[in-house]
Amino acid sequence: MDLGRPPLARFPSGDFLLSQRPISFDDLRHATSHSQVGDFGADNRAGISRTLHRISAIRNRKGVIVGLTCRVGRAVPGSANLLQDLVKDGGSLLLIGPPGVGKTTVIREIARMLADDYKKRVMIVDTSNEIGGDGDIPHPGIGNARRLQVPNQDMQHKVLIEAVENHMPQAIVIDEIGTKLEAMAASTIAQRGIQLVATAHGVTIENLIMNPSLEMLVGGIQSVTLGDEEANRRGVQKTVLERKGPSTFTCAAEIVSKKELRVHRSLEATVDALLAGKLPNFEIRKLGSKGSMQEVSVQKEQSHLGIYDATEFGSDSLRNARRSLDSAFSLDSAEGHIVRSDGADSSFNLYAYGISESTALQAIHQLELDDSVTLTYNISEADAVIALHSKLKKNYQIQAVLKSQDIPVFLVKTNSLPQITRALRALVDDHMDEVIDYNDKEEARSSEETDALEEARLAIEQVVIPKGESVQLLPRPSSIISSQVGLVESFSLKWEVVGQEPKACVRILPHFAPKQVEAVARETPAEPADSDWESHDDSDHTQSGITRLPFLPD
Repeated sequence: MDLGRPPLARFPSGDFLLSQRPISFDDLRHATSHSQVGDFGADNRAGISRTLHRISAIRNRKGVIVGLTCRVGRAVPGSANLLQDLVKDGGSLLLIGPPGVGKTTVIREIARMLADDYKKRVMIVDTSNEIGGDGDIPHPGIGNARRLQVPNQDMQHKVLIEAVENHMPQAIVIDEIGTKLEAMAASTIAQRGIQLVATAHGVTIENLIMNPSLEMLVGGIQSVTLGDEEANRRGVQKTVLERKGPSTFTCAAEIVSKKELRVHRSLEATVDALLAGKLPNFEIRKLGSKGSMQEVSVQKEQSHLGIYDATEFGSDSLRNARRSLDSAFSLDSAEGHIVRSDGADSSFNLYAYGISESTALQAIHQLELDDSVTLTYNISEADAVIALHSKLKKNYQIQAVLKSQDIPVFLVKTNSLPQITRALRALVDDHMDEVIDYNDKEEARSSEETDALEEARLAIEQVVIPKGESVQLLPRPSSIISSQVGLVESFSLKWEVVGQEPKACVRILPHFAPKQVEAVARETPAEPADSDWESHDDSDHTQSGITRLPFLPD
């Protein structure tokens, strides 16, 4: 309701005009009278007694109300069913999402669930009376949970401490942690062994990491300078960002929509992965049409290794890598989750991210793929994605979409026509080969073996070959050491095993093995000129050769 304008009702589907008559001062005075709503606080919010509705005022420079936003609030039973297992476990839970996505509705249902279903002593610190409703008698939507009202928003952190010290709660629920003082109070509560459920504004956990006021909720961020040896071992710069301490919350949920969540079971592991430039483990949970929960787990190993760097690999390497990864990290398909057809179809839709559309079209035309490749502007319709490396690695949102829908991604480092053409050629070859030869006999690699091989590859390519220095890898089991040795020998490098089980590890030496090089030259057929990498097996590793792994994002 705005002075001088007709009143509007806003719905997700659009605005609806309630009357042709414009709003007058009399209408605003009647709507804000004490017989209709409660008192407006310092935050310009009021409510209607024993309801969840919220009325927010717009004032002019003289303090006179010239507009109202009347928000309909309601308790929605079952809105927290997707998080029921996390609530039951007793760990502290943080909900993250943009305004209007339904955080308060979910947290209200969690408070009721804790109090009624799990019989806990629950205290709600209600800043604007949104969770428990306006008035002295709380709304029945919170069940048997008790509610502490906050007289002034600046005092919310004090009321949090008061709730712990005076009322012996087993769980505390708070909406909208927004200041450093509130984050410190929440951290204090979590350290006292009390289950904490809270919300914070933001789209992803990365937003909290970058927010200096709220970074304490995820353990705080600090800059650490590594020694030369450790920096070389990790293959990173000497100055890195690390988590300062333990996280206030055990787990977190990013609310994508009212029917979809991204759940991070270990918030500390998620933060550590993000600071290391990796995509963390998370679960995508969706509410089915019949109210049942659908869940798809997305692992960081699949998320990284599912992105192929087309500037570094030939098509054969890409096909082999994809088949081995499909067998190693298979996702259980759920209703609503995109499942690729096994039908032989040579045409597919291509989504270009960060790539010049004109250059992509030129590459398609140059390869004579106009009839088989179509550029799409809807990523959900894409069979494959070609993306600029520097753009994609900064966009956590689109990475999550790509991994949840299992869309293959090929990276290019520049917008140049040769690189895009090469990526398209690899894409088409991979797509044509996708429907055959999926019954590989190679066993799925464990995540530990994948990590070990990636550690060895990074050490070789970033330290041993360019700098001429030896690198000692982390201790591994003997079966994994043999895989690392195979990878080292594929680069024709010397190696040695240091230490005894269970602390045995491989040391890669900056010396090439001439005999192996000659043997490989005699036994390996010539490859096409445009192939950057060749896979070589010596006589001792013929049956268990190591397929080169795709590059991970920096």
